Amino acid sequence: MLVTFVSTHLTIVSVTVYLHRNQAHRAVELHPIASHFFRFWLWLTTGMNTREWAAVHRKHHVAVETKDDPHSPIVHGIKKVVFTGTELYREGARDLQLVAQYGFGTPDDWIERQIYRPHSWVGMTFLLVLNFVLFGLLGITMWAVQLMWLPVFAAGIINGVGHWKGYRNFHTDDASTNIIPWGLLIGGEELHNNHHAFAMSAKFSIRPWEFDLGWLYIQMMSAIGLAKVKSVYPERPKFDSNKDQIDIDTTKAVTANRLHIMADFRRLVVKRVYKEELQVARGEFRTQLKDMRGLLSRAAGNLNGYEYARLEAALDISNRLKVVFDLHKALEALYKERSASAEPVLRLLKEWCVNAEESGIEALEEFAKLLKGYTVA
Repeated sequence: MLVTFVSTHLTIVSVTVYLHRNQAHRAVELHPIASHFFRFWLWLTTGMNTREWAAVHRKHHVAVETKDDPHSPIVHGIKKVVFTGTELYREGARDLQLVAQYGFGTPDDWIERQIYRPHSWVGMTFLLVLNFVLFGLLGITMWAVQLMWLPVFAAGIINGVGHWKGYRNFHTDDASTNIIPWGLLIGGEELHNNHHAFAMSAKFSIRPWEFDLGWLYIQMMSAIGLAKVKSVYPERPKFDSNKDQIDIDTTKAVTANRLHIMADFRRLVVKRVYKEELQVARGEFRTQLKDMRGLLSRAAGNLNGYEYARLEAALDISNRLKVVFDLHKALEALYKERSASAEPVLRLLKEWCVNAEESGIEALEEFAKLLKGYTVA
């Protein structure tokens, strides 16, 4: 059991540190010794090809939740991704045009061309023989567990549940979720919404209570010269308490920190007003408010037509929540301004703050004041 645990865990570490953060996103640079060890271990235990894995994953980010996404549960259904996620990955890897377009920058040396790529089955066969020699018939069971580890936890759980159920820190343009706040079993990949929010970050944990085991390994490797972090998620926007005017500096700070700003809005405004309404609600009104909690937490995005209609109908019962929701949509629309000039964004931001301040809702008034203090200085 100990040997099986160590070997399967090492496979997960190889995927999250090497395939995902190093190869697919270039968020961390690995020493050649570490890089080749991970590549060898994945060939030995999974037969996975670095170029194909990176290409399919990059395509997933480019076409997330669309018909071109190789493994979205929104498109294929949660059961299909959870139980046949490996087949969806292989189907994507068989697309030679996809691999050629998105597999750039991955290893293409002699050992990759002559051994790892054309003989992916040799490593797994060698591992099977080795397990049998060392552990007898039990070794075959150990080999089977090793072989199933990634299809179940990576291809199934992360690609499936990670886009279907969980909590969200950031309002990304996809359905990604954090499955749990402690990324232990799958090396930090459980924090999937954080990753989709900041795909180029080597660190997946963001909130103080979140833990990313993969990031811990990267830090340990960095300490001994086997890894070098190239990118982490941007820090929260700076705040100047003496700044009380919307200007170009404000628009730069706000537009550069969209995900942080929208997360603050949901935390400081949406949740607060909802709780205030719930405290004074009675009878049927209170029941209706409780029913809309999940929809409100997801706000304007990531709702299908039926859910969006439910939310619109539910908002009719609370004028204060409707105002908050309308201003949420207006703030989201501000980020979609495609003008090359900052002036239209500045004008829209000023109008938004005026509407918030005139809403008569204390949480909105305080958030408008907070926006004015954001700065890049």
